[in-house]
Amino acid sequence: MTKTILLAVTGSISAYKAADLTSQLKKLGYKIQVIMSQAATDFITPLTLQVLSKNPVYLDVMTEDQPGRINHIDLAKEADLFLVAPVSANTLAKLAHGMADNLVTATALALPSETPKLVAPAMNTKMYDNPLTQRNLKALKEVGFREIEPRSSKLACGDIGRGALADLPTIIQTIEETLNESKK
Repeated sequence: MTKTILLAVTGSISAYKAADLTSQLKKLGYKIQVIMSQAATDFITPLTLQVLSKNPVYLDVMTEDQPGRINHIDLAKEADLFLVAPVSANTLAKLAHGMADNLVTATALALPSETPKLVAPAMNTKMYDNPLTQRNLKALKEVGFREIEPRSSKLACGDIGRGALADLPTIIQTIEETLNESKK
């Protein structure tokens, strides 16, 4: 049976990597449903991810195209795995505090407790290392989220340090390991 990955893309310069991630996961046989924060659309268009996933891309918690469907609830129920890649510091904080002010955060709250949840941070080193961000990551881990740790690299801002989105092979390997663990 085909596994459904619910990919949430948030506002980080690394959002453009969601296109390659979607393409690679699709080639591996996964069904990819994409949701985006509004800030993510400043970095990559929904159309790109729609073409690569072969599915509609959802943007707004208040837009319901089909009368019998509540997107954030139904997408959460259909997901075999929830992945936020990249997760910005802003979305990370919202997730850690149970906010539901956009489609990504509302969908996260609607996920069944048994659905595996992954976050792949991508942000400036000082933002990532900030005690508030680290506290938010700890809070998410305490409720069942798993972090795909960022790597050290030269960042878009020119700084060098930890905060770059994990390499796609690492993300894909973590997805596959997590899905295999959830079968047990």
